[in-house]
Amino acid sequence: MRVTIIYDSGYGHTQKQALAVAEGVHRVPEAEATLLAVGDGDIAWEALADSDAIIFGSPTYNGTISARLKKFMEDSTRPAWMPMAWRNKIAAGFTNSGAQHGDKLNSLVTMALFAAQHGMIWVGLDLFPGNTADQPNRIGGWLGAMAQSDDVSPELSPIASDLKTAAHLGQRVAELTRQFKANA
Repeated sequence: MRVTIIYDSGYGHTQKQALAVAEGVHRVPEAEATLLAVGDGDIAWEALADSDAIIFGSPTYNGTISARLKKFMEDSTRPAWMPMAWRNKIAAGFTNSGAQHGDKLNSLVTMALFAAQHGMIWVGLDLFPGNTADQPNRIGGWLGAMAQSDDVSPELSPIASDLKTAAHLGQRVAELTRQFKANA
């Protein structure tokens, strides 16, 4: 079972979140996580088509996804949208910003709408909001994993609870993908 995590990361903070998502995917037996950074060059459209689930990730800049992830979305029209290559694949998303809230929900809505246009099945979080900074889902997102990063090295931020939230999302996507495939 292949889960592809396609993401953008401007300074390394969202990449750290992507790695945590992959860690969560790997917790599920027979699940394989593949990381694809949109800033690394050509997109492996075949790898995405062969995936059982796709998790989208982006920093939130100015209240929405990054320009590079938006370009990826626009570039997907011919190789993925027109042939409906991602129809019935499981999808989810994560985002990160410098502000505690920073309109991250808008980024997740953008990703969920994009997934819906491709006929994908969106998976949100099943975590109650944490009450303290050391609890998962401390930001209180339901549509996907949200993280906040200070303007410091990615080694220091985002904090552990945000990474636990991202890992939980990866594990949840892998578990639901396995369940979906078993019942297909």
